[in-house]
Amino acid sequence: MANLITLFSLWLSMMSTIYSVKLIANGSTKGESTRFYDFKVQTKRVTKLCNSKDIVTINGMFPGPVVYAQEDDRIIVKVTNMTPFNVTIHWHGVRQRLSCWYDGASLITQCPIQSGQSFTYNFTVVQQKGTFFWHAHISWLRGTVYGAMIVYPKTGVPYPFNFPYQEHIIILGEYWLQDLQQIENATIASGGPPPIADAYTINGHPGPNYNCSTNDVYQINVIPGKIYLLRLINAGLNTENFFSIAYHNLTIVEADAEYTKPFTTDTVMIGPGQTLNVLLSADQPIGKYSMAITPYKSGRFVKYQNISAIAYFNYIGTSSDSLPLPAKLPKLDDKLAVKTVMDGLRSLNQVNVFKEIDKNLFVTIGLNVQKCHSKKPKQNCQFMHNGVLAASMNNVSFVNPNISILGAYYKKIKGSYTEDFPDTPPKFYDFVNGAPNNISYDTQSLNGTRTKVLKYGSRVQLIMQDTGIVNTENHPMHFHGYSFYVVGYGTGNYNPRTAKFNLVDPPYMNTIGVPAGGWAAIRFVADNPGVWYMHCHIDIHMQWGLGMVFIVNNGKGELESLPHPPPDLPQC
Repeated sequence: MANLITLFSLWLSMMSTIYSVKLIANGSTKGESTRFYDFKVQTKRVTKLCNSKDIVTINGMFPGPVVYAQEDDRIIVKVTNMTPFNVTIHWHGVRQRLSCWYDGASLITQCPIQSGQSFTYNFTVVQQKGTFFWHAHISWLRGTVYGAMIVYPKTGVPYPFNFPYQEHIIILGEYWLQDLQQIENATIASGGPPPIADAYTINGHPGPNYNCSTNDVYQINVIPGKIYLLRLINAGLNTENFFSIAYHNLTIVEADAEYTKPFTTDTVMIGPGQTLNVLLSADQPIGKYSMAITPYKSGRFVKYQNISAIAYFNYIGTSSDSLPLPAKLPKLDDKLAVKTVMDGLRSLNQVNVFKEIDKNLFVTIGLNVQKCHSKKPKQNCQFMHNGVLAASMNNVSFVNPNISILGAYYKKIKGSYTEDFPDTPPKFYDFVNGAPNNISYDTQSLNGTRTKVLKYGSRVQLIMQDTGIVNTENHPMHFHGYSFYVVGYGTGNYNPRTAKFNLVDPPYMNTIGVPAGGWAAIRFVADNPGVWYMHCHIDIHMQWGLGMVFIVNNGKGELESLPHPPPDLPQC
């Protein structure tokens, strides 16, 4: 009986979602309405790669339910935690205008939702539309707790590109046979790197290249001659991925929920936390074409799962015994393929970024090795020189406090964080090629919960410089509560005299891949008061400390000030 009730609830939820989508597609709803969702955090038994295990899900779905809305809609999601694990939900890419309390970053903007507790997220997608996603923002729960969030333009407002015949969500992920919490705890305890994923997934399916997965494959059935829009989301934990479809070109029309000038390529690289919308035409001979993902190996010493996940782009009329045509993917370390796409990203319209800067920050990002202080070094200090892996920004490894920084800031509670995050690194040297991390060379990072306070309305430029202390690597840096203009990027050490900036039509993003052995420059106006996390979206890097927090002070009046906390805000 309980199983029947569960099945009926899932069916009712699916019918409600389908009805909501049809209303939006038919233009029967208007913007500025309220969308209600009920998220139950619960475990589910799944069988993949010849093994069964329990995973944490939302409403028993993997990936989780899609949240649909229109620009300027209000979204209310009640999250009830029915697992023994703490959890929060982050609405990735939503700028949370005056709604910082609902950003969902554990111990940054809220205490986690504990077992048996509920919390209702309540926010408006102010002047935003496009492809977003939501995910757990605590520990490695994000490995299975994620789903798409699609915000359509207001009724009557067309896309600035050819209207597609159909839209499809494509979520890239990773899958481990072992329990994710056990892997996470063992990795942190070891002081070394995490194990590689057992498989990559496309919408939760690994595809035929993996054991017991011949039928565990996602497929899109297409009509010859029609145009399709794919909403690509990388929800993976630790791997950036190349994506390609055999014999088909992809035209990028949106990046991080902002329209771009159309740019056509045969391959895209999408890092964890990034989204891309691509158009493609079903203009090839009838057949079954592979959609494939493989890792982008930007780090020299990093180990990756090198078996591709496969889905099918299948033309209607293809014979059932037809063999899929293979997708052509770049070499795993093809930095030129990554640069080519980044060079092609431009805002759809001219934006004219501000030229006068109020706050200029130069921040190094990368990995460190800390000295071993364990009495069991063979167990706890398994990285080079018998050290412990860490990560840092301006040589400070971020440490989570015991209470949320936003709560402490709002209540003026001292002692859980400081306001002294440095504007520059402690020393300048050849960041890319110098200072190999040797304990005797003292490139260890400091530990601390340091924040940077910004005056409301200040115009900020932030230069992020990758370092080669341990290993140069592409870092997808995500900024909560803001999008930013990517005004420049390059290889090597940043040089203000030779760096080329685009202040006319740079892309407007919320997650930027800082090039391996290179730099990226972003600009934003600090006009959203609150506490906002900036961190690498490779989860293990974030856990090692590759993050920091901006505190944006209140401006003048109610529309420039952080509101009161919600009454049901979880307590630590």
